[in-house]
Amino acid sequence: MKRFCSASMLAGLLSAAAPGFAESTEELAARLDAMSAEIKELRAELARVKAQKGGAVAEAPVVPATIAAPASASIGAGRAGAGTPTVAPIASQASVDAPRPGAAPGVMTISSAGQDSGNEQQTTIFGYGEINYNRPRNNSADTQLDVRRAIIGFGHRFDERTRFAMELEFEHAVTSATDKGEVAVEQVYIDHAFKPGLGVQAGLFLLPVGFLNRRHEPTAYYGVERNFVETAIIPSTWREGGASLRGDTESGLVWSTGITTGFDLSKWDAAATGGRESPLASIHQEGQLARAKNLAGFGALEYIGIPGLLVGGFAFTQKAGQGQAGFTASSPGITVWDLHARWTPGKWDLSAIYAAGTITGTGDLNLVTIGNPTPIPKAFFGWYLQGAYKVWSRGEKSLSPFVRYERYNTASQYAAFPPGLGIDPDRTERVITAGASFYLNPNVVFKADYQKFDIDPKRDRFNLGLGYAF
Repeated sequence: MKRFCSASMLAGLLSAAAPGFAESTEELAARLDAMSAEIKELRAELARVKAQKGGAVAEAPVVPATIAAPASASIGAGRAGAGTPTVAPIASQASVDAPRPGAAPGVMTISSAGQDSGNEQQTTIFGYGEINYNRPRNNSADTQLDVRRAIIGFGHRFDERTRFAMELEFEHAVTSATDKGEVAVEQVYIDHAFKPGLGVQAGLFLLPVGFLNRRHEPTAYYGVERNFVETAIIPSTWREGGASLRGDTESGLVWSTGITTGFDLSKWDAAATGGRESPLASIHQEGQLARAKNLAGFGALEYIGIPGLLVGGFAFTQKAGQGQAGFTASSPGITVWDLHARWTPGKWDLSAIYAAGTITGTGDLNLVTIGNPTPIPKAFFGWYLQGAYKVWSRGEKSLSPFVRYERYNTASQYAAFPPGLGIDPDRTERVITAGASFYLNPNVVFKADYQKFDIDPKRDRFNLGLGYAF
């Protein structure tokens, strides 16, 4: 192998220096680049040979499938370049094995020999976080800076087919009985591949809905704050406990289906305002002593067969009474679905999503709590259109202005009430967010934007943000 490397390098240098140095500097540089690539390939081949003879060769670190995107499947991969948020398709085996896009050199990997199988095991550390500054236009006294969240995660490869992943999330910097901070296990699951293109996940995992629920690192989306459609309508980050089967095909179809825990409608507090901000977030169980009499089913499908294009959808349904004694709702059910698409032609990054949900069988329950400010809605929905353009890049640095227009309504319809006791549906809020993301490198981003609200202009605000992922 060494003789082959030396002969290849010598032949390349002789051909580069051959006919009287007639080639231009650019041509010589191109030849040197080609030789450098060949040397890297030869080194990789040498490493594989050594591995076959018992030498240790480190493999790619493992991170959660819902975070990492396959290099060949990332939207805009190889086209938009540094500073373009990537979107992971529904988890496939490739995504389980791949490192976080753009962050592999910074991932800490600890290797150890497996005690039973003899395979080399690897433990990987990863994380992300964001610090945000918000200044309301009409009330500067409410200006604040918040360490919004800091996440640390661990991945472990038991063998070639079995992986473990866990994320710990810290919100608002300080957690105690008197503070607003929170510590939560955002994910903890086992992923096993039966064969290439087919595998299973079991544990607490993120559902494959929309964009933000699976890729919510600040480097992966535009805007300082997460968009309203994917936080008020889709309760990102939405995770459930259960099991799912997932796979992909050579034609570019990626799918996932599973049975999980769901929402607990008996948690609804008609006297509080949380249900108006996000109906499903207010009854989300998050794996904490989750009632599981009524399980849920979901299915998701995406198409990534055309470079730069992702089109997909998701559906989730369940009964939501959880068998609670004295619960007055008549066999309530919850359904949530979405359609989403993203296209990244050249320097453009264009995306759209529509999400909607229904809660049925709540008429009797709303009659019991009538007079309270937050009855249970029958329907809610939201959608947005977003466009970004990379106006400047140099090396790993880049600047991408963007604009997003979204409409959402967390109570667009209520179940029928007796005459004189009816409740009017909420008005649909319209929000325009315009700003820019400056990427110091693909893993560090500085953000600035302005948000204008149509129904409630008191919420208009200027935002600054700092985000990172590794």
